[in-house]
Order: sequence, then C-alpha cells, then structure tokens
Amino acid sequence: MSAQAAAPAAPARSLWPFAALSAGYFAHIGFFNPYLPLWLQHLGYGLWAIGLLTALQSATRLFAPYLWGWLSDRSGDPVRWLRVCAGVALGISLGLWWQPAPWWLPLVLLLLFTHTSAMMPLSETVLAHAMGAAGRFDAGRYGRVRLWGSLGFLLTVLAAGVWFERHGLGGFPLWANLTLVLVVAAVWAIPPWRQAPLAASAAPARVGPVLRQPAVAWFFVALFWHVLAHVLVYIFFSLYLDRLGYGKGAIGALWATAVVVEVAWFFTQGRWLPRLALPQWLLLAAVLTAVRMAATAWGAGWWPVLALAQGLHAVTFAAHHTVCVALIHRHFPGRLRARGQALYALIGYGASGVVAGALGGWLSSRFGLAAVFVMGLLAAIAAAGAAAMVGRYDTAQSAHPAD
Repeated sequence: MSAQAAAPAAPARSLWPFAALSAGYFAHIGFFNPYLPLWLQHLGYGLWAIGLLTALQSATRLFAPYLWGWLSDRSGDPVRWLRVCAGVALGISLGLWWQPAPWWLPLVLLLLFTHTSAMMPLSETVLAHAMGAAGRFDAGRYGRVRLWGSLGFLLTVLAAGVWFERHGLGGFPLWANLTLVLVVAAVWAIPPWRQAPLAASAAPARVGPVLRQPAVAWFFVALFWHVLAHVLVYIFFSLYLDRLGYGKGAIGALWATAVVVEVAWFFTQGRWLPRLALPQWLLLAAVLTAVRMAATAWGAGWWPVLALAQGLHAVTFAAHHTVCVALIHRHFPGRLRARGQALYALIGYGASGVVAGALGGWLSSRFGLAAVFVMGLLAAIAAAGAAAMVGRYDTAQSAHPAD
C-alpha cells in the first residue's frame, strides 16, 4: 500500500480551511448566480442575451476544469493552481465596474468563469486527500465540510436580496469583489500538499478505459440531464419570479428555502445515505427533480407550492451532489481524481449549462418563462432513465457512500 493511500484521515480541526473555502466560494455563488440575470436585465439586456451571457459560466466548464485538473494531476500540486485561480478571478472581477464597449462584459465574464469554475474540482481533490483514509469516502465528514458552503450561499442570497431591494443592482460588482476576497483568504489558509512525483518512465493514468465502463458512461448521461434541469432553475428562476410579481426579498427567501434544507441534508446525510445504494439515490433524485420542475412550471402562482418545490432541493441537489462525488471518488482514484472531478464539472455543469442557457433563452423568448421548467421536467425524466441504467450496470450497487 502506498504512503498516500495509507495516510490517516485528517482530524476535524484540520478541515476548517476547506469549510472556509466552501463558505467563501458559495457565498460568491449565492449572490452571483441568482442575481446576475437581474443585474444583466438592469443593464438593459434582453432574455436571449441574458441566457447566453449566463451560459458563459457553463461554457467555460467545457474546458477550464479539465485544463486545471490536468495541470494538477501532472504537477501533483492542486493547491498551487487553486491559489492561482482564486487570485486571478479576484483581479478580473474588478472589470465588472466598467462597460466601455459591447464586447467588454462578455470578455470579463468569460475570463472570470474560466478561473472560478476550476476552484471546486481542485478543492474536492485536495479535500479527498485530507479527509480520506485508505481511499475511503466518508460521507458524514464530507457533509459537515460542505454544509458551510450552503451556509455561505444562504447568507449572501438573503443579504443580497435585501440590499438590492433597497439600493438597487448598481452594487453588484462590489459584492463580486468582496466575496472573492473571502475566497482568496480561504485558499491561502489551505496547507500546501503535493502528490508524489511521477517516475520519468511511468505511463500517465488514462481516463478512457474508465469512461468506457457502462456504469460510468450512464452515470455521466444521467448527470448531464439532471444538472441541465437544475441549471434552468439557476438561470431563469429569479427572472420567472420577477415576471410573476415577486419582490427581490421574496425571491431571496425562496432561494434560501432550498439552501436551508440543503444545510440540513449535508449535516445529517451520514445517517440517510446508507439506506440506499448510490444508483438508487441517483434515480430518486431524478424523480423528485421531475416533481420539482412540474410544480415550478404550473404552481408558481402559489407561494407555498414554490416553497415545497424548493424544499425538494435537499435530495435533488444535495444528496445528488454527494452521491456524484462518491462515485467519482470510486471510479477515478489517485492521479485520475482531479480529472474525474473536472469531468464532473465539464459534463454536469459545462455541457448541460450551455444547452440550458441557449435553449432556455430561446424557449423563454418564444413561449414564456414557464416553458423553461417544462423543459426541465423532460430533462429530469431523461435523467431518471439513465440513472436506472446505472443501477443495472453498477457492479458495486450494495456499496454505500461511506464504503
């Protein structure tokens, strides 16, 4: 057994920098993703342009996470690249203050997302080392780290909603700058860690054979459709509620509802996840996503219906995310791990996000915003079918996330 594999799990106190990074990163996401469409609308962009500009985040995930993951795997130094991405992203975010030409904002967003989209895959790679023992994925400890991200999201989605309601959306760039300062501080608190260097004669680890496994291939198909449905929510939910007459405080409260149940799930997931096999959780999450999309499409006139739909986020996002991380941990070990996490971001939040932004923009312009969530329902049904195929081919169905 290698020294790396035999390394004991880190004590809980040594995981606090990862909790701080999760809190800072999702504090940034917590205001940026829900309110970016509203800020773009404030700047005068139409629905089609808003869909395309918000889809830039997903477009960068088609190449950036894998590029940074490849650099991490080759150098064995993910912390270095994590710090580079955070520092450069902070510098680029200053460009949000100016609009000197039509091409300026798309360029700034493209460069910003190229660096922020890599931070979580790299962080997950380092966290897996700090948390794991002998390759074991500990769902309980992972959840207690990840819940700080949910709390960071909750804080900023509520605070930003109240701020923008009172002061308007002109302060959006300042929120971007301040939250990325928190990210940079947290990244520099993570202790340096390097993997053992590859021998000169060693063949590089290859992802192709892993991707050809039927269970892995179907997993990525399920991931694409499942996250596509959620990205439609991330891009168009705030605009949808705004068109229906909900105030920004109410919009923030509905986003917060999803995050509260997400926090509760991450805190207690060690108790619930062992009750089903990983593919069964994928299937359940997809089915509940279909219910959530239907309720959002046809029940948005009733606030309690929306609140209940957002409450399903505990399983449709939080449980689904942990199960995906556990499957990546299982199928992409060692020098493949950063690229496995990058593929998770690329396929789940890159390819699906590009499709969601472009298709959602077209659907909303032609048929109205409710049509976006009907599309989300169809995507969730496709995800359920693919998840069922994962269950058919997975050779370790009896294994639970902590195994």
